Amino acid sequence: MANVRATSYLLTAPRTRRPTLSTQLRRTYYDYSYGYREPRKFTLPDYTPTQLENRVVNAPLLRYVDSLRTHGHRAARVDPLDLLQREEVAALNPTRYGLDDPARAYDINGIVWNRPVGEDAGPEHWPLERITRHLRDVYVGRIAYEYMHSPSKTERLWFSHMLEKENDEEGRLAPEERKRIHEILAHSEVFDQFLQLKFPNLKRYGLEGGESMLPALDALFASASQAGVEHIIIGMPHRGRLNLLAGLLEFPPSALFHKIKGGSEVPEEYGAVGDVISHLTASPTLQYPGAQKPLKVSLLPNPSHLEAVNPVALGKTRAKQFALFKELERAGETGCLPGDRVMCVQLHGDASFTGQGIVMEGLGLSNLPHYTVGGSVHLVVNIGYTTPASSARSSLYCSDVAKMINAPVLHVNGDYPEDVQRAIDIAFKYRNYFRKDIIVDLIVYRRWGHNELDEPAFTQPLMYEKIRSRRSVPALYEERLIDENVLTKDAAESIRANHKEFLASELAAAASHKPGSTLSVLQGQWKGLVWPASREAVWDPETGVEQGTLKKVGRASVTVPEGFVIHPRLQRHVKNRLQAMESGVGLDWATAEALAFGSLMLEGYDVRISGQDVGRGTFSQRHAMLVDQRTEGVVVPLNLALDCSGRLELANSSLSEMGVLGFEYGVSWEKPDILPIWEAQFGDFFNGAQVIIDTFISSAETKWLKQSGIVLLLPHGLDGAGPEHSSSRIERMLQLTNDPYTFDTGSEPANVNMNVVFPTTPAQYFHLLRRQLKRNFRKPLVVAGPKGLLRLAAAGSPLEDLATGSRFRPVLDDAAVSDPSTVARVVCMTGKLYYDLVKERQKRGLDGKVAFVRIEELSPFPFQATMDVLSRYGDAKEIVWLQEEPRNQGAWTHVQPRLNAVLDRLGRDKVVFKGRKEDAVPAPGIASLYGAQQKAVIDAAFDRLQ
Repeated sequence: MANVRATSYLLTAPRTRRPTLSTQLRRTYYDYSYGYREPRKFTLPDYTPTQLENRVVNAPLLRYVDSLRTHGHRAARVDPLDLLQREEVAALNPTRYGLDDPARAYDINGIVWNRPVGEDAGPEHWPLERITRHLRDVYVGRIAYEYMHSPSKTERLWFSHMLEKENDEEGRLAPEERKRIHEILAHSEVFDQFLQLKFPNLKRYGLEGGESMLPALDALFASASQAGVEHIIIGMPHRGRLNLLAGLLEFPPSALFHKIKGGSEVPEEYGAVGDVISHLTASPTLQYPGAQKPLKVSLLPNPSHLEAVNPVALGKTRAKQFALFKELERAGETGCLPGDRVMCVQLHGDASFTGQGIVMEGLGLSNLPHYTVGGSVHLVVNIGYTTPASSARSSLYCSDVAKMINAPVLHVNGDYPEDVQRAIDIAFKYRNYFRKDIIVDLIVYRRWGHNELDEPAFTQPLMYEKIRSRRSVPALYEERLIDENVLTKDAAESIRANHKEFLASELAAAASHKPGSTLSVLQGQWKGLVWPASREAVWDPETGVEQGTLKKVGRASVTVPEGFVIHPRLQRHVKNRLQAMESGVGLDWATAEALAFGSLMLEGYDVRISGQDVGRGTFSQRHAMLVDQRTEGVVVPLNLALDCSGRLELANSSLSEMGVLGFEYGVSWEKPDILPIWEAQFGDFFNGAQVIIDTFISSAETKWLKQSGIVLLLPHGLDGAGPEHSSSRIERMLQLTNDPYTFDTGSEPANVNMNVVFPTTPAQYFHLLRRQLKRNFRKPLVVAGPKGLLRLAAAGSPLEDLATGSRFRPVLDDAAVSDPSTVARVVCMTGKLYYDLVKERQKRGLDGKVAFVRIEELSPFPFQATMDVLSRYGDAKEIVWLQEEPRNQGAWTHVQPRLNAVLDRLGRDKVVFKGRKEDAVPAPGIASLYGAQQKAVIDAAFDRLQ
């Protein structure tokens, strides 16, 4: 076995430490492979002996104070409409704890944290009345805090110190800061009123009633920028999106008005179809006072499926962080951590936050070593849903789902913008200190219904009677500033009038707006790539690699450090790979994959493969990471033994499909120089992520001009596993493609939205993976991957098929047919069935009678390559399509019209289907029935041939 020096191994070995309950319950050995970053350490001083003694002496007071911290939110004034049914909270009554004398003084040292962290000035006595007043001001006001559910004593203490310390200046805003809040609110209100006046039939999902969202985000941007964050990635739904775009994100209103009037947001030459106005995007660079560097804010495009964009935002954030890490490490800087310079902000609606499972999946990823982004700030714009909360959720708050990760929650009354900013300030400080997710529940209302054409009083008449009788949030705040002499009435009117005039001028300019001026296509890290429909696009690059390099990578893929003890059963895995590399024959799928990964890494590309148990592989075939049987230390051999800048990240994931696939898709948006792969345990498990496939992977290019090189590995093949584990539902993927039906030999390659392939050899798989990055553009790749073929000797590839000069072949002719004129039947097919048929042909002695042609790439359909192969069999009596999937499934419905177009060119009869009849499931669960059906499929290939 190949070895390297032991010191390299120590870089990935877990620290020696005494096992604790937490380390026994949460295995940590995966954490130390590439992609893991040591989390930021955080501690607060423990109680001093004096404080501990005081907590015992004044135990009733301690119980009372902790009850205010724990239950104060239940009595807080956080509902702007005052419609919440608040019961008397008995736990907040001091007499329940034997505290019935308001004048009695108590030593608060170690109980109420009115001093800075770590300061213990000895006893300090407060009367009970002062204690109650102080803590009720903190916990039963217009901000309600939930943090006592955290299992971390440090986090609980941090919040207590942050909230309870006495500082009259804490949270006070300077006049200029208050004027900025007013301007943001006023502009938002004028914007909504302008749109309502000019476009009364427009569904704009305005922010009336929820305007405090904008100063909240402004405060968050400012705090982040001043703390050194340089890039914020935002995922948000439709509510208030136009206000954010035209306000803080500086999206030209003329471009928005052009779109509203029916114009396109993308240049005509791209051939894109665009999207609705509530999915528009922006990526401005903002400058905030006190920040050393400008702040880039990227609002991602979103589909109408609520919350689906959020894992995409997480993945893009993570990829941007790691690209920055590599850049800094090249410059000798190694101290940067996730969240230092890039932050993810996720906006939610109250109903979707509690109702959409993708929220739970995203939260579940937040602290995992290969998915953490150093904490997200979640802003729930709690506007109330058309369905009342009693029918929309089973919990008290919509934010309760976040308690699954013990995230703290701050509920804040949106009628008070300054309190909103205070809540945001605390939320960012928590996130920046602990690098964990935190939730701000911004409780507001909708002045209109779900959209401006809806009538909410149909179902909520009392609520909307109250809403329609109240002044707007911007108007109320404006009156307050005028009353306090911060703002004059003339200045307030001027701000509104000037913005209305600006919007009118932008509306006039909309007629001359040129689409594309707001786009950032192929800029930044995407510079140098081309649009896939352009003449410069290279669809079929050479992907072969020099054999010496391949052998080097092959040896490296099983290299382990001296003294490293691998599992005895993996000795054979290592031995077989080394033998295959030496002999140059019999390369299996895992070896070809490792060669693709390693050769790309040598060229400077990164590879990231994620999914459930991807390190070893679902079928125990990959073993790209190895675990020391004595220490559980992990090595990733390719990272260990290859001297290159490219890295392989093996992201063993949670048991999530939609969240993880969305995350990997976000990675693909950020980095064109990474090979991002999501592997399903079984092919049909992708259906749990169908929303990501429908609304992002298959359509983002044509909607938003967003390229992606994401790879979906979907194990496929009928092998007796039953209805579920058999099929990758390739028919669904093919239905999502825009692959042309017609055969046009004179045109450029079809710019299909996705490549869908069904390779049958390791070499083909090798070339497909490398092709993803060797092209000068990016396309999603869906691979119907192998199961039984992973170790089938007949499916092995020689090294020369991967070598320089080779490339992927979309159609594979039958190499066993030496004289095409003797062939009576040509059987076209995909997948593993080929090897069963070859074996049966030999058994029946029909080698010269029937030819098997494999269509390896289904989208784009290889018209020319198929015609080139089939033209050799001019004497064949029939051409059939054979598949093991039922007739209504598999590739048949996609292949039939396209194959017939080829046969029409050749003057041949139409293709004949052979295979299973239509069925409701991919395969039966009764073993005897499956066997009979499979035999019938095989027999059909040779029916009536002698």
